[in-house]
Amino acid sequence: MNTDGAVTVTPIVVADLLVEGEVMPVCVHVIDHPDGRVLVDTGMTELHPAVVAAFNPRLYPLNERDFDVAGVDMVVNTHLHADHCGGNHLFAGRPIYVQRRELDDAHHEDDYTLREWVDAPDLQYVPVDGELELLPGVRLVPAPGHTRGSQVVVVETGGRPVVICGDTAVWFGELDEPRTEGQRRVLALDPGEVWLSHVYEPWRPSVAHIDDHGPTDAREGRDRSTN
Repeated sequence: MNTDGAVTVTPIVVADLLVEGEVMPVCVHVIDHPDGRVLVDTGMTELHPAVVAAFNPRLYPLNERDFDVAGVDMVVNTHLHADHCGGNHLFAGRPIYVQRRELDDAHHEDDYTLREWVDAPDLQYVPVDGELELLPGVRLVPAPGHTRGSQVVVVETGGRPVVICGDTAVWFGELDEPRTEGQRRVLALDPGEVWLSHVYEPWRPSVAHIDDHGPTDAREGRDRSTN
């Protein structure tokens, strides 16, 4: 927890996926705020046959590295695909904020996610309807597109906001040329930078991303239940 008044966002790589022969990282993001520590998405902590078949992942779980799991005060799931909620079980008893529509779809849509990971014992989901101020200067904003119930986290740091967008955009080109309602909402926030879950560095509006094409699945907008 920050005690000097600053709010910071730190990415942590928790897995590598193999997509179209290319390595795609899985990143979670830590928000350190004077009033608490927020973890945005939780990655994965174990292999599952469906995930292995799709992505042959290599895992670097939060609970097996130098990360203070006990120091997280609250969790946000941008959405509930398996690579974003597979570590939720590490945070049993702490509030996990997710859009109500996302939680409903995860429970009722076939081939959507791994329900045993969503419904790990003693998880305390907080269903959210629309926007919510989580902490002063940190709010949740619905961003449908990748899934109907996707959300982003908007962090005010004193200048232009920082957005943690999960898979609302999977590669930079989707923000350069937005197509979904969620992508357009992110750009409407006039962010200084946007952290994506499957890219190492943040997207910035003033930077040309000529060489960023993304794996084929990402370019064509194909959804997979584990991504």
